[in-house]
Amino acid sequence: MRYFLKSRRFKIAAAILALLLLVSVIARIAGGALSPQQSILGSIIAPFQSAFTSVSNFFKDLNRDINGSEELARENAELKNQINELTSSLLDYEAAVSENKFLRDYLDIKDNKTDYQFVDAKLIARDSDDPFGTFTVNKGSLHSVAVYDPVIDSNGLIGYVSEVGASYCKVTTVLSPDISVAAFDRRTGDLGILSGILSAAENGDTRLGNLSRNCSVAIGDYIVTSGGGVFPDGLLIGTVSAVGNDYNSLIYADITPAADLDDLRDMMIITYFSGQTNLGGE
Repeated sequence: MRYFLKSRRFKIAAAILALLLLVSVIARIAGGALSPQQSILGSIIAPFQSAFTSVSNFFKDLNRDINGSEELARENAELKNQINELTSSLLDYEAAVSENKFLRDYLDIKDNKTDYQFVDAKLIARDSDDPFGTFTVNKGSLHSVAVYDPVIDSNGLIGYVSEVGASYCKVTTVLSPDISVAAFDRRTGDLGILSGILSAAENGDTRLGNLSRNCSVAIGDYIVTSGGGVFPDGLLIGTVSAVGNDYNSLIYADITPAADLDDLRDMMIITYFSGQTNLGGE
């Protein structure tokens, strides 16, 4: 509003309005002695009176529109505040639901895997330069975490701990070529070695290689860890999304991880399990 009142357009309109007002006053004074329809002066003044009425109505409409716009702006601001409050409440609710689900899953797995020792962890940072999805969580050596500890969530294997600080650790995912996991097809029993490759990682997959040429692995089959060394047996890795031949004419299968690596929040680090080989530590 204050910008409009200072504008050149407003000043011109105000000057015209003042002129018309002056003419209208003259007309009213003259009108007491002489009717506009009966005199030359009345003929001259009549258009100005009409113009004055039009301009006056214009300014009334303009004032009403400005007031209406200001009221609409206030209402919009109030609605935006309400939307922000509702959005914040919804996010808090979703976070609470997610947290409760994680705790239930955590307790279920802990009850079913009595030989496991767990530390729950939260993702705090991602390595944006790593095409294989390395990330950092909020637990470290102060929480008994060591290099090569497996990392899982309720859906399946995420990866393993590759670097440890006092209160944080980095996790290398199953998409990475740095990982090597003995695994098998749960339907057929065919064995292979799971290790990431860039071409598969670009599609969000990892790769199960060294499969026999006579294997029966098929799309949709579940792939799980076979145990020994770094990983316990029976952890779900994911499902077969494609089957092909490598340069040695051996069969490979691309695996879509069961864990949603793009939407991680809470997870579990297995700090101990029966038969664990402690390659990283103390």
